[in-house]
Amino acid sequence: MRSKPSLYNQTALTLQFNFTSDTKSGYIQVQNHGEPPAYDETRGWGFVRETCAVPPRPVQWEGITAEATGFYAAAQDFDAPAGLEQEHYNRFGMAFRMRIPPGAYQIEVITATPPETTDVSVSGMHPGRLLDKGYWDAAGLVPIRHHASRSTSSTEQLWRCHYVNGRNFLDIEIEPTQPDSAVGIREIRITALPLPERPAGVLPAVYTLGDSTVKSYTFEEAPLCGWGQVFDDLFDLDRVRVINYSMGGRSFKNSYWEGRFNDLLLSSYPGDYLLLQSGHNDERQDELHRFGRGNTEVTYEEYLREVYLPAIRSRGVIPVLVTPVSRVNGKAQPGDVFADSFQTRRFPVIMRQVAHEEGITLLDLNARSVEYYNEIGAEATIALFMSLEAGETPGKTNDGSFANGHPANKIDATHYKEALARQLARMVAEELAETGSRGDRTAAAIAAFLRPEVKAAITGHNWAPLFPQMAADTTTGRGAYYRNQIEKLLQLGVLEKNADNCFRPLEPMNMEEFARALTKVLGITTPSISGFPSGDLTRECMGVLLARGYHAAFTAKPAYMTDYNGATLLPGMPGYDPNLSSGAQGVRYDPVVPWEQLKDKDQADAKLAPELKDAYELGLIRSENSLVRGRMENSDLLEPKLTVTREKAAKTLYFMWVLARPVKQENDLAHL
Repeated sequence: MRSKPSLYNQTALTLQFNFTSDTKSGYIQVQNHGEPPAYDETRGWGFVRETCAVPPRPVQWEGITAEATGFYAAAQDFDAPAGLEQEHYNRFGMAFRMRIPPGAYQIEVITATPPETTDVSVSGMHPGRLLDKGYWDAAGLVPIRHHASRSTSSTEQLWRCHYVNGRNFLDIEIEPTQPDSAVGIREIRITALPLPERPAGVLPAVYTLGDSTVKSYTFEEAPLCGWGQVFDDLFDLDRVRVINYSMGGRSFKNSYWEGRFNDLLLSSYPGDYLLLQSGHNDERQDELHRFGRGNTEVTYEEYLREVYLPAIRSRGVIPVLVTPVSRVNGKAQPGDVFADSFQTRRFPVIMRQVAHEEGITLLDLNARSVEYYNEIGAEATIALFMSLEAGETPGKTNDGSFANGHPANKIDATHYKEALARQLARMVAEELAETGSRGDRTAAAIAAFLRPEVKAAITGHNWAPLFPQMAADTTTGRGAYYRNQIEKLLQLGVLEKNADNCFRPLEPMNMEEFARALTKVLGITTPSISGFPSGDLTRECMGVLLARGYHAAFTAKPAYMTDYNGATLLPGMPGYDPNLSSGAQGVRYDPVVPWEQLKDKDQADAKLAPELKDAYELGLIRSENSLVRGRMENSDLLEPKLTVTREKAAKTLYFMWVLARPVKQENDLAHL
């Protein structure tokens, strides 16, 4: 089959269209009278009745007119269903399509109407998000490097952006910002961008792009963690860069239309690698919304085959597909068996099929995750997901504080803690090494960047030297209930295991050991324990130590107690993650039960009671009586004389460690 002739000036690699009645040298003159010229595949350009967005967006046709100064789309009422004005509006306008091969382009559009009434976008992307500056990640470590810009002079109103096209054509969309305004276009200029050469000293990169299960989280979101956040720990960072572009709530659809995928490709160099995971938010049933997240199985495959893979390859980047981590049943009981959660929309199946047919490296994290859940059992698995009770963390979700348990009164069976993120990252590394050993050159090349110790762990099937924070008695069964906190404190060197590699979670905590540990997590001198009985730690003594440690560490209340106490993030606000929203409003940090309502507070030693009350009202110690994960509640029993177990001490120390950290810092720190 003969290929269609190129429209390009092969020397300058430019394509220019003039929509005015003036003749311009080097420009294609778009017919400037009568009906707008419709897109013709043979000719390779023209106006279309609907855009290439998924699903297609209808635009005006009958209302498009040609004038001497350009083509205009007449004013038309907007289509904005009530309650969906931010994600499903249609302002119509017009769309001009050009046949153009996959690759990167500079796009310049000169509009005939002013910027304040005219939005411009390309091929279904969000016109507002294309102009955004800032960062792609929560900690502000991955800047937006490539965004659209607007400039106005006495002679032209110019919109410019760089865009990596994956289709064999692109659409320029012009639409009004106000329902009573016409919009117009004068010129379009397309210039192909050459593949960039890697500057001297710039290391090759492994990028990860995915959703909240891959995302890098900050301390304000603790204990949430994604596998992409800890993936870089497995690599020799003197030889390769590992950069995580992932964010919660993202799917193939919105990672594309917000410009995240585009920016990643424009920031890359030929020979870089992109590990691509998507599926959780593609399950959303908002696939008909213009700026929704959901995909059907058909549109999921369409994005993968027709948008993502051609664009990635056009930049010389090497794609690797990662099947999405499986969710779990949050109500699973000991003995229950987990299965792949993607049963309605079989996205992992589609990804496996596309990888096979397109000859792309596949890492089957979906299957590996299910295997691991069943290996450690339901009780230990649920503990690693976002199953929270009061006092586990001062962090927050969109709806407020986690301090009294999950604000949604649920066990979140999609998102998970760092202890599981580390195991999932291990599985990805193992998949790379094992796939590479079977002859896959891409997997072998990425695996070659792994740290020597990681390679040894994979070949020797022994990760103990790399994960010394794992204890023999906290990985399965009841002992894993506080596994995440225990492993973090062991990793930080705050607590210790015995010679048998056991943490002994249900044994009593020693007073002196707790005081030393508190000193380390808060970075203070040891709080006074004079006058305390030696030996086992009681809850009233722990409360006093917490109050003293708090006042030694803080001169003012940290943000966890103030900024996020009663605040709710709403759609459109910075940091809002739609995948974490539950509909609750402003859940507070403060203990649910006031001090005065505690039935057994008088059982506390009278000398200790004032400081114990202080610790309680600061939220540093909460009721542990009858707590159930998945329910946001406190008991009215403080149990001041109760002996504190080692696992409960680890829970409290983890809470204090997070409380002392900057809220916007990534939360996977391995050292104090």
